[in-house]
Amino acid sequence: MQVYCSKQHTNNGGNRFCIHCGEPLALAVGQVVDNRYQIIRQLGQGGFGRTYLAEDRKKSNQTCVLKEFAPQVQEQQDLQKAKELFEREASVLKKLQHPQIPRFHSSLQVKIGSKDFFFLVQDYVDGDNFDQLLEQRQTQGKTFSEAEVITLLEHILPVLSYIHSLDVVHRDISPDNLIWRRSDNLPVLIDFGGVKQLPASQGFWFTKLAGNHTLLGKKGYAPEEQLRLGQVFINSDLYSLAVTSLVLLTGKEPQKLYDSYQGVWRWGEIKVSPKLEAILKKMVAYKPSDRYQQAEQILKDLSSSIATKPLSPHITKLKTMVVAPGEKRSNILVSKFHNKTQAIRKAISLPLWIRPFAVSLGVTSVVVLTGAGTLALVNAVIRSVTSITIPSFTLPQIPQLPNPLAKPMGDKGTSRNPKQIISRRQQLEISEVFFTRLVDNSFYTKKPELKGRNLTSKPEDAALRDEWYSTADDLLNKIEQANLSKAARQKLGNYGPKDNATWRQQARSGQFGDYTISQLNKDTNEKFDQLFPGQRRGKLNQQTFGQIWYAIAADKVSKVQSRR
Repeated sequence: MQVYCSKQHTNNGGNRFCIHCGEPLALAVGQVVDNRYQIIRQLGQGGFGRTYLAEDRKKSNQTCVLKEFAPQVQEQQDLQKAKELFEREASVLKKLQHPQIPRFHSSLQVKIGSKDFFFLVQDYVDGDNFDQLLEQRQTQGKTFSEAEVITLLEHILPVLSYIHSLDVVHRDISPDNLIWRRSDNLPVLIDFGGVKQLPASQGFWFTKLAGNHTLLGKKGYAPEEQLRLGQVFINSDLYSLAVTSLVLLTGKEPQKLYDSYQGVWRWGEIKVSPKLEAILKKMVAYKPSDRYQQAEQILKDLSSSIATKPLSPHITKLKTMVVAPGEKRSNILVSKFHNKTQAIRKAISLPLWIRPFAVSLGVTSVVVLTGAGTLALVNAVIRSVTSITIPSFTLPQIPQLPNPLAKPMGDKGTSRNPKQIISRRQQLEISEVFFTRLVDNSFYTKKPELKGRNLTSKPEDAALRDEWYSTADDLLNKIEQANLSKAARQKLGNYGPKDNATWRQQARSGQFGDYTISQLNKDTNEKFDQLFPGQRRGKLNQQTFGQIWYAIAADKVSKVQSRR
């Protein structure tokens, strides 16, 4: 089995580090760690390793998160310091018992190959982080409302108050470290990798790697004393929470909201009420002594000076609104949060803008014949792409006769309504040619025994037709969860090497700023793997799932260019 690093270098499945660039490789889907935790998919990646969604085979396959420790450092003293950070996180997490912090299960030392690896095991939080939620809003030209941000503050400040009462400072508050949990609509604070436990007599500390200060915290979100001096105070977290609020309100990164030359925030570009502005200003005061000293003080000012309007408990997903589990790209109007936080949901679970697809007998026949006839040529062309390597595989033979949707009015008793599927595809403005090919690919790959057999309208094929409809419905859900722009959806079926070549040229000419093709590949792979964990990226059919990969990449490129 072959595995790929974020730069798409090919490696043997048994390798733990890329033989080309040295990057730690992800654990394979299905791999079992410590004879107990079976990897489902990768969730994220950081400087010290990756996080994975896994099943605990000793607890009825209950899902959990494995946080891997695999720092990219060479010197022994660096490795030792990094290990200390890892052990510190484990020791702090053990004592944190709060419903809005993932519960700690255990820490593991496991030998994989010839090297020892360390893992933390924690609860899995089903939801989307606020960075993803903001991205969804921005695709609709929206950001978070003031009422939603106030609600977030009201429900995350008690969490900070709790950890601060234990002399623990998170040091990395930002939109991507806050998850909106679907089960109860509460914000959850994650990633305590940079956590610091303050000594009673000390207000700051330094972490040293290779003789240099490694100052933890994200640029723009962490205050000056933390980034420049390594000093950490309780209100350093409050500063970062205020910056997070400003980003959610405006949709702009901190660097675009702060005038570094004059050392002031651009409040004229931040549209909030005077009372909330006063609170946020105090939270981001330059001198720590001028800020709020405790989270409770902010909660008191919020309750006394700002009346939070009740929010609708429903989330509008997109223009096409559907009653389902929540997705990206929405006008997500955050709800009535009982006395708990309600924020929004990005959604990798709710269909929305993807409701379409009328496939007539004539069009289906053309799709099948054209797809079968040109597949070899397309795959040959795709292999010539060098910067985005997504090798293709050969599809099972596609039936020569109409697929189930050729007779959409039949099978009225099936669990999936063909007419609704058609309507969803049309609303998403997805090509029926592409979509039919995608569904056929998935359906016949799962049922190789049907290779070359067409589905008829006869009663004996009713179960198979229903399964075909189910496959179509599931794929529509996945495309909705991908939160693709209208332009990206409309182009599905027409992406190819030219798009990749264009992106490479734009990156070389500086149109992406500091963003690189390697980063584009990495970000696209991460999002694609969340949607299709079972798809082997190195074997994607370029006319089906490969098109979705390209569409995700195209939207990433558009977002990068819009920020410049």
